[in-house]
Amino acid sequence: MQSTVPKQFLLLNGKPVLMHTIEAFHYTDAKPETIIVLPADFHDYWKQLCSDHHFSIPHQLVNGGETRFHSVKNGLDLIPDNTNSLVAVHDAVRPLTGKEIIDKSYEYALEHGNAVVAVKSRDSVRQLRDGVSACLLREEIYLVQTPQTFQSVQIKKAYAQAYDGKFTDDASVVEEMGEKINLIDGSYRNIKITFPEDIAIAELLLNNL
Repeated sequence: MQSTVPKQFLLLNGKPVLMHTIEAFHYTDAKPETIIVLPADFHDYWKQLCSDHHFSIPHQLVNGGETRFHSVKNGLDLIPDNTNSLVAVHDAVRPLTGKEIIDKSYEYALEHGNAVVAVKSRDSVRQLRDGVSACLLREEIYLVQTPQTFQSVQIKKAYAQAYDGKFTDDASVVEEMGEKINLIDGSYRNIKITFPEDIAIAELLLNNL
């Protein structure tokens, strides 16, 4: 991001990206309790941002881990084992996730065990292996987004497994147990802020909601 400030704290329409993300979940029918996983060194910085921006949506703060897997595991540790709840794991830097997508993810996971938001690839895709590229069927390629929502028993059991480098997201962790992963429709507007130009794109989309 060419910035010394972590991207979840960059300003989007005058407010940190993470605050937009928390608000996206807070103003849904599901209205979930919120757990924020951040590196320990940035807890005080986040609290100061909340004060500066008069941000008062309730949330719990927990330390991040060495990898995404360990960070999610730390967040899950705050959820009691005996609860029959739903857990949505979401990227802090996806501030434009629509209310309908969030609510649908909870509803689908309640009935089917899990729901992973994804969109079909708009581009042709090739796989490179041992220096040889091969065309993949675009109709079969989905780009995974978040939220990724699970019944708490399912995801907590999955994260009891030992870490494996092939775990790239929550779906891959749960899939390792043999569970079927259910995809639901996401949105191309549900962008992940990764590059400097993404802030400008997000502001444009936000201002046209």
